[in-house]
Amino acid sequence: MGLGKKVREMVKERKWAVFMTVCGVTGMLLIMISSLVPDRDNINESQAAEKHIKVEDYSLTLERRLSDFLCKIDGAGEVRVYISVGSSERYVYATEGRQSRSDNKSDEEEKYVIIGSGSERNALIETVENPKITGAVVLCSGGDSSVVCERIYNAVSAVLNLPIGRIYVSKLR
Repeated sequence: MGLGKKVREMVKERKWAVFMTVCGVTGMLLIMISSLVPDRDNINESQAAEKHIKVEDYSLTLERRLSDFLCKIDGAGEVRVYISVGSSERYVYATEGRQSRSDNKSDEEEKYVIIGSGSERNALIETVENPKITGAVVLCSGGDSSVVCERIYNAVSAVLNLPIGRIYVSKLR
């Protein structure tokens, strides 16, 4: 029996209407199910917000630890610290390279190491670098003493690996 005959037979027996109704309902169900699957854009926005929170947590933790450390310097007294962070976490991805040499020519090829399969393929993260610290402000009770200020400048510079020009120390009022 040919395809044309089957179609004519379905139309005559009203099976065509049932078939079209089933197809329509199936299509509607698929559309409804697709609305339940989260959008990639929404996932990326939530990941960006999460990264921002991580950077804030990082700087707040660092400020707290540095305050606790600096208040132990002789003459510093009460200490408040503010740290400015210039960038967020940075991911360094693992790479694999291939070199080939022939006569006077050398060829290098470097690719990211990919893990996973199907739609879940991602580059392998080798390391995660902490956010870059760009400056620090330290307010302390003993900030009017040049000896205390110098000690604080040197301590903050050593702890945060910052040049002294990016550190500001003043008296806390």
